Amino acid sequence: MDTITLYDDDQVTVWYRPNGKIIHHQMHKYTYGKSFRDALMAGADAMQKYGANKWLSDDRNNPVVKPEDIEWGNKFWQPKILAAGWKFWAIVQPEQYLAQLRMIKLADQYSKLGVTVHLFTDPEDAMEWLLKQ
Repeated sequence: MDTITLYDDDQVTVWYRPNGKIIHHQMHKYTYGKSFRDALMAGADAMQKYGANKWLSDDRNNPVVKPEDIEWGNKFWQPKILAAGWKFWAIVQPEQYLAQLRMIKLADQYSKLGVTVHLFTDPEDAMEWLLKQ
């Protein structure tokens, strides 16, 4: 699958996958602050630019999302991404149980906003599901 790298640093990489019109991020380790925010905004900008409506979040290596990053996401990222037409979200769950609970809460929040969300343990399964949407 062809890819366009949108953002890349030691914490996170974000790609656009044109074949499925999918934004895909992979957190390499604990991701927070400027890196977290810049990565998510790069994806939101690309979603708008390319007309994508799917996002794959590979969060296996991110043990937690800081409350201030969640607050930022709700205030700045959420309105932008929803306005861009986001419809499908595949989340590859973090390995730690408490982080999984946080992701379940976020999945529920976005489901109530009209995004179809599915949780996975394997990124290939997540990508396969998104390609069928």
